[in-house]
Amino acid sequence: MFSLQLFSANPNPFSHPKPYPRSKRTHVSSVLQWNRKPELAGETPRVVVITSGKGGVGKTTTTANVGLSLARLGFSVVAIDADVGLRNLDLLLGLESRVNYTVVEVLNGDCRLDQALVRDKRWSNFELLCISKPRSKLPIGFGGKALVWLVDALKAREGGSPDFIIIDCPAGIDAGFITAITPANEAVLVTTPDITSLRDADRVTGLLECDGIRDIKMIVNRVRTDMIKGEDMMSVLDVQEMLGLALLGVIPEDSEVIRSTNRGYPLVLNNPPTLAGLAFEQAAWRLVEQDSMKAVMAEEEPKKRGFFSFFGG
Repeated sequence: MFSLQLFSANPNPFSHPKPYPRSKRTHVSSVLQWNRKPELAGETPRVVVITSGKGGVGKTTTTANVGLSLARLGFSVVAIDADVGLRNLDLLLGLESRVNYTVVEVLNGDCRLDQALVRDKRWSNFELLCISKPRSKLPIGFGGKALVWLVDALKAREGGSPDFIIIDCPAGIDAGFITAITPANEAVLVTTPDITSLRDADRVTGLLECDGIRDIKMIVNRVRTDMIKGEDMMSVLDVQEMLGLALLGVIPEDSEVIRSTNRGYPLVLNNPPTLAGLAFEQAAWRLVEQDSMKAVMAEEEPKKRGFFSFFGG
């Protein structure tokens, strides 16, 4: 039997006013650094695409929670929902009623770029930009070059360039995927520990590298340690060995995800925090410093077997 231990050189220093109840604390081997702010690595703005290939693995949830975590760390963030016709990022952020203009209206000259940006009232340094309205189609000719122009416009706007531009990539590897990854210089690959998701993630990794994106890190979502111990789910170490990618974060299975989605209130804003919310915050911290974590398997001591163990005792 094995247990999963996670190590990180730079865990997230987020503090919360209410401590976690002792019964719910997890025993994770890490070195906590609560006394400093993360140092932003790399040239700004950092253009990060969050993708997976397979749908339903948590790309949009990751975008919402990592994006808001970055804003809470003091960095300016613009999150772009690049899913044409099936956008959901505005719902997870609770901003659906405030999206009046999209990138399509900006390109058509119907509004300015600053009018299409929706500023979060909870964190004013976080802004949302949607490509199109629900159930709409993009005009012919919209592609990677249009999104590159959009990113360049965000860099050159009067209010100053954001620290992070995060692109929520649509599922699949068709034209929408190609469009979303075109302006990015780094990627976060979201996967779950199942063979279908891993096969798609491996395929997407190859496409990202062919597009010139070499800085690729992964987030393993919906991890259940009880199933890993029972050998019913692949461990994070197995996933890392299969994909060969740096590990940005491990998100445990959490029923609070559904509640937060329905309320339009991301997990990282919960107080007291949930395990998944803390994991997203730690992933955001590592993203800032271009850090990664390691997953190792520690073998447990075998239990002593008595006479009745033969009968299952």
